Amino acid sequence: MSFPLSERSSFISSSSLLDAHGWDAGWAADFAPYAAQGLVPGRVIRVDRGQCDIATADGIVRADTAFVTPHDPLRVICTGDWAAVDADGVSDPRYVRACLPRRTAFARSTSSKRSEGQILAANVDHAVITVSLAVELDLGRIERFLALAWESGAQPTVVLSKADLVPDPVGLSYLVEDVETVAPGVQVVPLSSTTGEGLDVLSAVVAGGTTVLLGVSGAGKSTLANALVGEDVMDVQAARDIDGKGRHTTTTRNLFVLPGGGVLIDTPGLRGVGLWDAETGVGQVFSEIEELAGNCRFHDCAHEAEPGCAVTAAIEDGSLPVRRLESYRKLIRENQRLVAKTDARVRTEILKDWKRKGAEGRRAMELKRGHVR
Repeated sequence: MSFPLSERSSFISSSSLLDAHGWDAGWAADFAPYAAQGLVPGRVIRVDRGQCDIATADGIVRADTAFVTPHDPLRVICTGDWAAVDADGVSDPRYVRACLPRRTAFARSTSSKRSEGQILAANVDHAVITVSLAVELDLGRIERFLALAWESGAQPTVVLSKADLVPDPVGLSYLVEDVETVAPGVQVVPLSSTTGEGLDVLSAVVAGGTTVLLGVSGAGKSTLANALVGEDVMDVQAARDIDGKGRHTTTTRNLFVLPGGGVLIDTPGLRGVGLWDAETGVGQVFSEIEELAGNCRFHDCAHEAEPGCAVTAAIEDGSLPVRRLESYRKLIRENQRLVAKTDARVRTEILKDWKRKGAEGRRAMELKRGHVR
C-alpha cells in the first residue's frame, strides 16, 4: 500500500506542483482549449474504482472518471495521463472531463479470450525492466518486456536487482553480458537496494521525465521504488525462498515525484507479458536478425530452408544463437495472431501466406520424388 502523495509533497510548492509532475510548454499548448472552458490541468497519480487522484496546481484532488470511460480498454484513464478537471467549487464531486492525447503508452494484451489490450502507464519516457538475480535469468521474458517497452515509445533500461546475492564479480559480469546480448541498445544496470550498488547510475537515468517500473512479482520493484524516492512509499514483502516469487504487494499503479527530478510510476507485478501490436518493438529487440534478413536472397524469406538465407547461415556459423532465432519466431507468430484477431486484412494476408507456403511445400516434395511433369 502506498502513502497518499498529498502527505509527502510538502516539499513542493503549489506553484511548481504541475512542473514537478512533468508539465511543460507542449502540455500547456494541448490544454489551451480546455483552459478556455474553465477546466484545470492535472496529472493522474492513481486510479481505482472509477475515481482517481490527480495532482493539480492547487494540490492533490479526488475526481470521478465517469465522463471519460470509453468502451476501448486502451482509452481508459490511466496513471500518467494528463487530464482536464473541474475547477474547485464547480461540481461536487469533481469530474475528469477529458484526457490530453498521450505521447507514449505502455500496453500489453490481457489474458482474456477477448483479445483486449490493457494500458499500464501513459506518457512514459523511461521503462525500467526489473529482473531479480535471486532466480535464474529468463532471457525470453526479458525480450518480451523489451519488445513492449520499445513499442511504447519509451527508452528501456534493464535493472538486475538483488545483485548482492551474486558476490562473485566475474559471475555477475557474465550475467550482465548475457542480458546485454538480448538487449541491443539498452543499458543493463546491476543493482542492490541493500548495498546501494548501481543506485546512483539508475538515479541518473530516471532524473528526467517519467519512468515506469516493470517486472514480475518478487523482482524488487517496490524496494527499488522506495530507494529512488528516498522514503518508504511502498510496502515490501519478502519473496518466497522456493521460487523467488512475490506476493503482489503493489496492487495499483502509483506515481511519485522523485527528489532528484522526474517522476516514477510503480506497477503491480505482471504474471503474463502478452504482446500487443508490437511488431516494431520486436524488430528493435531482435535488430541483428532484422539486419541479417535484409541480406537474404528472397525478400519474403521465412529463414527456414530457403537458399541464400543469411539468417540460417548465421546460425550455421555460430554467430547467431539458435535460442535467439526461436524466440524471435515465437514473438513474431504471437504478435501476428493477436493482430489477426482484430484486423480482417491481416487475417486475409496470413491465410494467403499459409496457402502459399503450403503450395511451395507440396511442390518441393513433388520435385524431391520426381513427380513433377
